[in-house]
Amino acid sequence: MDHSVSQNRYGSDVMADMLRRLDIEYAIINPGASYRGLHDSIVNYLGNSNPEMILCNNEVIAVAMAHGYGKVAGKPAAAILHNVVGLLHGTMAIYNAWLDEAPILVVGATGPVDIDKRRPWIEWIHTALVQGNVVRDYTKWDDQPSNIASVPDSFIRAYQIATTDPQ
Repeated sequence: MDHSVSQNRYGSDVMADMLRRLDIEYAIINPGASYRGLHDSIVNYLGNSNPEMILCNNEVIAVAMAHGYGKVAGKPAAAILHNVVGLLHGTMAIYNAWLDEAPILVVGATGPVDIDKRRPWIEWIHTALVQGNVVRDYTKWDDQPSNIASVPDSFIRAYQIATTDPQ
């Protein structure tokens, strides 16, 4: 089956395609509603292969597994983190990977930035304008694409930076 970007039906399919095109073998996650579309695209659009989803019960574990994989494989796995709370849980493990110069690709999620599309309460407390502020002092780069058309360039740049020494 050809999974080219032009045949995608959902924005999350573009993200899943980019993970595959970057040869990300594993997407390590603690499931969260803020990226339910990406979860669905990895499982149903890509058939849970390249990347294969690995479920964890906490974001620290997800990032730590990506850290270990990066050290052994010399290339990143994706740690996919739920907006705000998931990134906050994962910060210590992100810091550890940075100290160890391990290549990881952290993919975060957010609620709708457009306030007219936010559901009451939950998406107001789980939507950050610039999530990267939380980890900026101990990551090599961060980006928060504002639309799906910006995702491919963002993923490519993230991968290039993660795999450039020091990783």
